[in-house]
Amino acid sequence: MSLPTPTLHTERLRLRPFDDADADELFALHSNAFVLRYWDSPPWTERDRSARFIAACRQLAESGTGARLAVDRSSDGTFLGWCSLSQWNPDYRSASLGFCFTEASWGYGYGTEAARALLGWAYDTLDLNRVQAEADTRNVACARVLEKLGFVHEGTLREDCIVNGDVSNSWVYGLLRRDWQSPTEAPQAL
Repeated sequence: MSLPTPTLHTERLRLRPFDDADADELFALHSNAFVLRYWDSPPWTERDRSARFIAACRQLAESGTGARLAVDRSSDGTFLGWCSLSQWNPDYRSASLGFCFTEASWGYGYGTEAARALLGWAYDTLDLNRVQAEADTRNVACARVLEKLGFVHEGTLREDCIVNGDVSNSWVYGLLRRDWQSPTEAPQAL
């Protein structure tokens, strides 16, 4: 069962399916060691990783297990990063949220705004009961985004990843349908 990847609009952003023209911006994002310092895989060094990533986005939709969307600023079309919903399980009515944004876009509320739009689509379209997210315990900015969205810290996975050679812990967050504020009810991201 496929899951059509939506195009979503917010006040400042457009979330859309990835296409082949995104390869250069995607490579710049995922080859930045500072941006990926808390990521569970090393920065990219080969440009063909972008094509594989875009193909994986299409496969995610075709398999019906999620949606990964490119995020652009509406005013000028600048690529800011991506936001995804993966591991959709219709039996459990659950999924996982993930996102990655360019360093230049940090601090403007874009991550919160994009994730809120994707969550609104997901809760409305997929009849979700629960969305889960994980963040490296050193990534306080990511934790803040999740908390702004209403996620609740549920625990810590001890030494679950090795990031750049360092053993790291991850926080686990959950957002239940009953605790979700839809984008029209929630305050605007700053």
